[in-house]
Amino acid sequence: MGCCTGRCTLLFLCSLQLITAVERQVFDFLGYQWAPIMVNFLQIIMVILGLFGTAQYRPRYIVLYLVWTLLWVGWNVFVSCLFLDLGDLSKDGDILSLGVSSHRSWWKDHGPGCESLQDIQASGWQQSPENPQLITVVSCWMEYQYIEVLHCTVQLLISLLGFVYACYVVSTFPDHDDSFEFHHPSKLLF
Repeated sequence: MGCCTGRCTLLFLCSLQLITAVERQVFDFLGYQWAPIMVNFLQIIMVILGLFGTAQYRPRYIVLYLVWTLLWVGWNVFVSCLFLDLGDLSKDGDILSLGVSSHRSWWKDHGPGCESLQDIQASGWQQSPENPQLITVVSCWMEYQYIEVLHCTVQLLISLLGFVYACYVVSTFPDHDDSFEFHHPSKLLF
């Protein structure tokens, strides 16, 4: 196996997908976004199957990875449209939390360069006559919805490259059957 083969490139892309999916999973856990947590978990499983199929010359696992990649691309397009408020979708709805809890993107309060009034006033809680509420973010270098869309865009690019290389690798694998054949000991004697 050479260093620049399609198989080696697919192994690299799957490894990169695995790293970025785990990173995304961590931040979705921090924001209690349950739908993305479940989908990211499936992504991690399917990428591991893709890695195994590529390393062990198992085209069926790579085909499973290919089918999942199409679903993953659709999911990332949906999440991007959701955070950009396209159509009837709204990032303020409870779609990503599945209505179980109030979801917030972790990046909403912890984005790069975000300053909150808490940091400025060091008071922590602001008491208003109507209701007490946590003081939120004043300014950020990049709005949280664009960070989420950036995550989706990175996933889309890696997935599309992975899809192309997985198609190439499956087409170059030999046409032998990759199933396990069990030979009974009595059949081996005759």
